[in-house]
Amino acid sequence: MTRIAVGGFLHETNTFAPTKATYEAFVHGGGWPSMTHGADVLKVMRGINVGLAGFNEEATARGWELVPTIAAAASPSAHVTRDAFERIVGEMIAGIKAALPVDAVYLDLHGAMVAEHFDDGEREVTRRVREVIGPDIPFVVSLDLHGNISRETVDNTDALIAYRTYPHVDMADTGRACARHLALLLAGNRFAKAFRQLPFLIPISWQCTNDEPTKSIYLKLAALEDDQVPTLSFCPGFPAADFKDCCPSVFAYGVTQADADAAADTVVKLVMGHEDDFDGKIWQPDEGVLHAMELAKTLDKPVVIADTQDNPGAGGDSDTTGMLRALVKNKAVKAAHGVIFDPAAAKAAHEAGEGATVTLSIGGKSGIPGDAPYENTFVVEKLSDGKFVAPGPYYGGRDMDMGLSACLRIDDVRVVISSYKAQLADQSMYRYVGIEPTEQNILVNKSSVHFRADFEPIAGQLMICAAPGAMPADTSVLPWKHLRPGIKLKPNGALFTPDTTSPTLAP
Repeated sequence: MTRIAVGGFLHETNTFAPTKATYEAFVHGGGWPSMTHGADVLKVMRGINVGLAGFNEEATARGWELVPTIAAAASPSAHVTRDAFERIVGEMIAGIKAALPVDAVYLDLHGAMVAEHFDDGEREVTRRVREVIGPDIPFVVSLDLHGNISRETVDNTDALIAYRTYPHVDMADTGRACARHLALLLAGNRFAKAFRQLPFLIPISWQCTNDEPTKSIYLKLAALEDDQVPTLSFCPGFPAADFKDCCPSVFAYGVTQADADAAADTVVKLVMGHEDDFDGKIWQPDEGVLHAMELAKTLDKPVVIADTQDNPGAGGDSDTTGMLRALVKNKAVKAAHGVIFDPAAAKAAHEAGEGATVTLSIGGKSGIPGDAPYENTFVVEKLSDGKFVAPGPYYGGRDMDMGLSACLRIDDVRVVISSYKAQLADQSMYRYVGIEPTEQNILVNKSSVHFRADFEPIAGQLMICAAPGAMPADTSVLPWKHLRPGIKLKPNGALFTPDTTSPTLAP
């Protein structure tokens, strides 16, 4: 029987964010499943929208024996701590060593991990795996389309295959694609590789595959795949990781080098031709709320606003208060905002009880410039232990644990308060504290794009607002130090010129 060692280690690192990812963050998982070890990995990674679950399903159908090591993921944040990285990768590598001999290795990684001691987490993980298994054992990896991919990561693996949707509704499908490609490798096929990096950063708000130009780019990319080029990927990148390989990239695998090069160059030309299109309207908080209130007068569905710069899916702490202030200040009616991460406020609400009136100082604790805690008197409308299922297309039926949570109301504005942070990308993240999202005039979600998978069907209009947060919608305003010299800081933006006196992280 074909034996394959498998595992997962995912983190999207915003090196400008306020909070690092500790080992405990991976134990909990945030919006991801909790850390699992050994045989439990295959029990948890089944029937949900993650790469390892899709691979598990396809491998089982093919009769392969999977040898699981560890599966761990955490909400995006600043760097993964040295302790967390070494403990998780150490367990993964030990598991692969113990499984030898194996016929192949599959890992579910992210592609944009930065650790305290390695600026390219995936490069180091894949290097260690290749060191253990040698040059000949097939090694395939699934990646987030926000991956910042290096030449070394491509060289360390036999294939990298990235998601093609943002919101990421195809994570499990990408795992299945990895299994299909691995079957080709196990049959004795070997493929030439082509790798390209593009010369400008793409803000995440304009990477959404529901909209142009990205929608058409991925449709044309898929059409390029055939027997000569079995897999082809485009990563728009995660433009908040301050190291030299932070950029969009393309990687292709072909029967011949010419096949791989031609496919990669075609995608690069296609993306470059849309540089002007990777941009759009961003509203300031007050103007955005006032515009949403005006729209709501004639719409029978909610106006859904992305609080994009405090997106916990991009490293924010999900606790800034700019959009809440704008809703209250402008007297928004039937408005809801979520999720603000504040364990102390959630605990105080539980101590006060449902129906109580409490004065609280909520959010604003992550030290974001221009932000501060919001103090006011609220009615505690609903309490929750934070446990529920998120059935929408992004979370895909995951069990969620937001910890002690509450719905607080001020005037006609309701806000969800939680003790754990996760991107508001599912309607259930309002319903678990008694807010019915379809009955609101305005919804303000701490998310950039993933919320669209579940909220577009109920939205009368979508908007993007830029209140203070850790993930600027304009990538050029970040204090970059270590990018590749000459890359544009945004589409048609200024070129990056490094300060040669700045230190770099470990290779």
